[in-house]
Amino acid sequence: RSVDPEFRATVLSRHDRTCPVSGVDHSGLLDVAHILSWSEYPEYRADLANVLPLSKTHHAAFDRELFTLDQECRLLVNPSFETGSDLLQRTIINRAGERVPSLEGRLDSTYLAEHNAELAWV
Repeated sequence: RSVDPEFRATVLSRHDRTCPVSGVDHSGLLDVAHILSWSEYPEYRADLANVLPLSKTHHAAFDRELFTLDQECRLLVNPSFETGSDLLQRTIINRAGERVPSLEGRLDSTYLAEHNAELAWV
């Protein structure tokens, strides 16, 4: 799959070219992550309220349901997520319940609710 370069640039610019979860700010290490999946919801692929920039590692963790965001943009962590990685402990596990203020008002809360309804652990 391929995200349109102009759309990607818009998403990164809208979020100050920084992953709001990890703080990674190198554009080559950022992905455009979809709340409602790219494959299952093609009609929302280009909806700015359905996307956020995540580092490649955090995008993979989000897609593997290791963490999500609630409707108030708080980090929710899968209770079965265990890791020895200092980075993942610092940026995800230790931040459980923390609000991500830079995302507030930028994501559609109904998309987050729909995404989270599909997660068995939420």
